[in-house]
Amino acid sequence: MKLNKKTALSFFMIAMFLGTTLISLTNMLGGGNKNMDTIVVLMTSLGNIEIKLAIKEAPITTANFLSYVETNYYDDTVFHRFMPGFMIQGGGFIATGKQKITGDPIVLESDKGLSNKRGTIAMARTSVPDSATSQFFINLVDNGFLDKSPTSDGYAVFGEVVEGMDIVDAIGGVKTATFALFENWPEEDVIILGAYLKEK
Repeated sequence: MKLNKKTALSFFMIAMFLGTTLISLTNMLGGGNKNMDTIVVLMTSLGNIEIKLAIKEAPITTANFLSYVETNYYDDTVFHRFMPGFMIQGGGFIATGKQKITGDPIVLESDKGLSNKRGTIAMARTSVPDSATSQFFINLVDNGFLDKSPTSDGYAVFGEVVEGMDIVDAIGGVKTATFALFENWPEEDVIILGAYLKEK
């Protein structure tokens, strides 16, 4: 069938409309969210903390953190180390003081231009640079001395608190004591009830 110009133009306009509609539907269903923030919610016994992940800047570290979130690893772990005016640390122990088994350690990403400022989250590690696994800490104040420098390997920041900093501060205000071999262990358990990726 031979199409005249008017009919061909009509088909073209219909195709354009359908294409635009399809793109809009894709965006609504989540296919167009590539530029939206990735946020993880930590549900704690004192309230929720929402953390925006720096996926572009720290891809290895954020992927590692998300792997623990997606496998429910953090469920029923505790914030086990509180240092007022410094940071709160969690993600590796349950309330009895037993440490959970972790995955393999990851490469340190402390050279990505992210600073340990108040409200940022970073990976805890041993004195070995590439030793971080599941444990993390949230900075209560600006802790620039934890950044990578000519004299220090630094600690890898991989996100920041966007909601619930008041909860973070409340956790940081819990009294601590020595528990077994642990110093700065909270007298009152602050439990991570669960963690999940917030829907976009």
